[in-house]
Amino acid sequence: MARAYAHSEKARRAPAAKAAPHRAGPAARINLLEFLLGSMDIEGCARESLRWLGRELAVKRSLVLVFDESKKRLVHLAEHGVDARDFAISLVEEEGHPLLIALSHREPTFFPATARQPATPLGRKPFHAIVLRSARIHGPAAGVLLVEVSNPELSADVAWFGAVFGEQMARLQSRVFPGEAGLEESALELRHAKEELVTERHRLDLIIDSVADPIVVTNASGEVLLMNTPAERLFTVPKGKGLSAQRLVRSNDVNFSSFVSNLFFTQAALQHRGDMVLLDPVTGDALPFEAVAGKVITEQGELTAIVTTLHDRREAIERARLYAQVEQAKNELEGKVQAATGELAQQNELLRRQAIELEQASNLKSQFLANMSHELRTPLNAILGYTHMLLNKVYGIPSPPQQKSLQRVDSNARHLMSIINEILDIARIESGKMPVHLDDVKLDSLVKEVLQELDPIVVRSKLIVTSHVARVPTLRTDRQKVKQILVNLLSNALKFTHKGSVTIHVSLDARTSTVRVAVADSGIGIAEAYFRKIFEDFRQVDNSPTREYGGTGLGLAICRRFAQMLGGRITVESKIGAGSAFTLHLPTTPPK
Repeated sequence: MARAYAHSEKARRAPAAKAAPHRAGPAARINLLEFLLGSMDIEGCARESLRWLGRELAVKRSLVLVFDESKKRLVHLAEHGVDARDFAISLVEEEGHPLLIALSHREPTFFPATARQPATPLGRKPFHAIVLRSARIHGPAAGVLLVEVSNPELSADVAWFGAVFGEQMARLQSRVFPGEAGLEESALELRHAKEELVTERHRLDLIIDSVADPIVVTNASGEVLLMNTPAERLFTVPKGKGLSAQRLVRSNDVNFSSFVSNLFFTQAALQHRGDMVLLDPVTGDALPFEAVAGKVITEQGELTAIVTTLHDRREAIERARLYAQVEQAKNELEGKVQAATGELAQQNELLRRQAIELEQASNLKSQFLANMSHELRTPLNAILGYTHMLLNKVYGIPSPPQQKSLQRVDSNARHLMSIINEILDIARIESGKMPVHLDDVKLDSLVKEVLQELDPIVVRSKLIVTSHVARVPTLRTDRQKVKQILVNLLSNALKFTHKGSVTIHVSLDARTSTVRVAVADSGIGIAEAYFRKIFEDFRQVDNSPTREYGGTGLGLAICRRFAQMLGGRITVESKIGAGSAFTLHLPTTPPK
């Protein structure tokens, strides 16, 4: 199983492998973009970019020429596979040179291997001349890229390379020849873009590494784009281990590649499930797994990645073995005296309850993985696709269709960010790292702020939303956490109410010295049996992957924990079909 990691942090853990010929995968493209964003040396940037072109797209010979305004020449800058150190074209003496004419065209120009072909270091070989210019900044071309390609139709990958490479050459050319405006702004923009890319990668790493099961993401060529820490223990050689560990890792690679290849036997199949036995590289023990591999398909039907999750079956096998032992013991005891029957029944009941608890724990874990996969798949695909176009500014000033695409990216990214933030909040609370910032809080102004913030959702819902705020004392509490609780309760009320009204009622309970903030709706309601469960982590009334209402099941769990941190609590009153009322009780004085 070849490895070409998309994440720099992962890349340090295992060696990268050569990408599939003539096709640059997502990992290779991201690595090139990272290099271009961080490069400030025009010659070094051009040289390394041509090496990438040869390595990833099998372009054996290429050449970059740039304008030297001081000498009025088109001069050699970098080459790959040819010797072009002394090659230059005079802008004055060779005014009619075909390459200079090609620079007046925005589209690449193809020069076939004919007698009229201009003399270049590529010799009498067909090549494309790609003008290097910025699609965003209007101005003269920075130079020209010559690539030896026999096909008159330029491939999409080479065209993409020419666009992003031309954008970078235009920026760096302004540094070599001073006088171009906006240099500092462009450099700052590059740094910000790189920081955003690294931040998104770290967030994705955090999500993948938070899952206990091994997860491996590969492309259509079998290259590993991403794997979490549990997967690395199976597919990388531990430090200090010798040939024995290497053989075990190779065996795991072969088994994994063979399993994933089953997805390609049936083109229409989007998922493949089966059993797999891998070896522990440290101990050599056989590890049984249930493997599920699924295709990630773009809207255009192109396969972008394969996500494989490995679920350890040792617990299930051990449980089955224990069941067999219990059944055997039961049969033996039934043959004995009648007096032992009562004790036997008691033991069987105890074992049955333990089995149900284990099964419920396993189901919760499976539901979590299914729900997270369901919630993250669409926004993650949008981020990978549309952010790619945004970062490279391929289209310049966005047209209306492009603007629509960017809006979709923004919408999906916000959804993904809210899910990630909820998971991070739970992790911080459980680790005791969630701080409490006390401040004077006036509930009347806070309720108005929450209503204004959710006003677009209220308008779309067409519900009647009102608030009744009695005179209550100013609270000494954490304003942001109280606001987050109210936003969550009001959002839930709007989401689960199809018609009718939603009311926020603030009152003082002088008997208990607490302030009550109740959010009541006329929605679908909740059965009493679920009152406790809805406040548990990753739990909803409907936990199926195809449930009608989205979400991670963390909102109420976070609200309950925030209320406890502030010395308060949350209660619920509800009936099926008659609406619900969630009430936040907060003390008038801060907890000690």
